[in-house]
Amino acid sequence: MNPKAQGEPGPTCDVLVIGGGPAGSTVASLLAEKGHHVVVLEKAHHPRFHIGESLLPANLPLFEKMGIADQIKAIGMHKPGAEFVSPDHDCTQTFHFADAWDKSMPSAYQVRRADFDDILFRHAAGKGAEVHEGVKVTKVDFLAEGGADITARCDDGQEMQWRARFVIDASGRDTFLANRFKIKQRNPHHNSSAVYAHFDGAQRREGADEGNITIFWFAHGWFWFIPLTNGTTSIGMVTWPYHMKTRGQRSLQQFMMDNIATCEPLVERLKEARQVSPAEATGNFSYVSQSNHGPSYLMLGDAYAFIDPVFSSGVWLAMHSAVVGADTVDTCLREPQRAGAALKRFDRVMRHGPREFSWFIYRVTNPIMRDFLMGPRNVLRVKEAILSVLAGDVFGKTPIWRSILVFKAMYYTANILQPKRAFMAWQRRRFNIRKVDDPALYNA
Repeated sequence: MNPKAQGEPGPTCDVLVIGGGPAGSTVASLLAEKGHHVVVLEKAHHPRFHIGESLLPANLPLFEKMGIADQIKAIGMHKPGAEFVSPDHDCTQTFHFADAWDKSMPSAYQVRRADFDDILFRHAAGKGAEVHEGVKVTKVDFLAEGGADITARCDDGQEMQWRARFVIDASGRDTFLANRFKIKQRNPHHNSSAVYAHFDGAQRREGADEGNITIFWFAHGWFWFIPLTNGTTSIGMVTWPYHMKTRGQRSLQQFMMDNIATCEPLVERLKEARQVSPAEATGNFSYVSQSNHGPSYLMLGDAYAFIDPVFSSGVWLAMHSAVVGADTVDTCLREPQRAGAALKRFDRVMRHGPREFSWFIYRVTNPIMRDFLMGPRNVLRVKEAILSVLAGDVFGKTPIWRSILVFKAMYYTANILQPKRAFMAWQRRRFNIRKVDDPALYNA
């Protein structure tokens, strides 16, 4: 069904999805399978570059369920674990997902998001969703009787309209509805920015660990090192906005390389490497919306909230929100008398994932937490439980939560026993996450 030009009655659909990334494409394919007429509007054209290239083991069962496991495997770099490198410790520490509580999810993949997102988008179309590229939503008017009128602009400037019974915002960091409703807030507990580029010829670990993601801590945050296929490695610096302000007149390229130069283990890994993409940056990396749903809409994945990429949770949280979102919308459309309960469950699940990851994210640069990660112990299966969180196993029935509470108790006890160190870390964190407003910091 083709949309009509502005001024004419728009065609109708059951669900209109804003955005064709992992959340939008996944929810579209699932709802189309359930028999709904779904329209997906993606402002860009696939394949297109995106960061967020490291997946979690929890993604893999969903790929199997969707029937795309072989396609993802074909484009992915096998990722059996994660390595941590600290400037304050003499050794590195590697965590293997096979050692987590649930042994059935021993690995994940690193992927080029251009290829990964394209597979998901084409899969949604193959399942019967009506997909459009180069079409940017500009306006959503919610109707008193339910549903909404949506206006969008095509690449050629033509405006189109649809009428949908339900709207799903999967616009990612554009946060279309959160901005429209003015409910997007800077996360008061976290604040970070990222500068990143691709390199060829970076030195990787040998053997089975070649595809591991590596996290390098440095004085102003941390670096990611993500091996991709065909010899390319994604390198990114996640730092505090106050540190971005020290960039001065330097280009993003020079600023990134100057910071890499302060991290000797990363310098060693890049000594034979060649940069193959320009340095880019993103700010306002950590935010949350006051709500994630309403009578005729849901907000999925990054359109609702994002914290930090340190544990590679973004794609998994987006796709899992799509699974729960598809069930929620299906219930709202078919059984409106149960809509209230379905939306409450959706809200609970949406808040659960970021909350469980955020406890670790807020503390990952704390020197006391760094000690725990660099010298893990499996007292009362604590290490297995933490590995389960790192694997994304936070929504199922794996009984990790008692051990997670034990770990948190150990962490808080260590802070009590080291009051000066803990206080200095708390002061430093307050300094790090303070607000810095200067959009020019992220220009090339």
